Amino acid sequence: MTPHELHGGQSQPDWLLRHSPEDWIRQGLGELARAENALKAHDRVAGVLGLRRAAGMALNGALSVSQRDWGRTYVDHLRAVAADASVPARVREAAQLLDGVALDRVPDVVRLTPPSESARWVEATKAGMAHAYAVVHGSTGRNR
Repeated sequence: MTPHELHGGQSQPDWLLRHSPEDWIRQGLGELARAENALKAHDRVAGVLGLRRAAGMALNGALSVSQRDWGRTYVDHLRAVAADASVPARVREAAQLLDGVALDRVPDVVRLTPPSESARWVEATKAGMAHAYAVVHGSTGRNR
């Protein structure tokens, strides 16, 4: 099997080869930390976009070992995971939650977000990332 092939002989898209599966997850963890800092600073838009990127980066790791039709962008991944019946319900629900967060951008208006709400978003991100980790390390969801 070449580095470009997945189990079963499928070819990986070139954009997935920028990082190893583990590096995609590490990239996602770095993005998660930045997103959490943005949320603590009350920057809802940067925080939510960062959470989506974090989950998407980790899901790239999963796609590196188990090709699925989850699209190319992080938002594509979240929307596809939310509808993928082969993914655990908790992960589907987490993806739906993250994708559904409103990012209203109104000039000169700061939208207050209760800490409990942003904590739910962070936990949803971690659920998606944990699923990606499990796929990368062979615990679940890997095409064999």
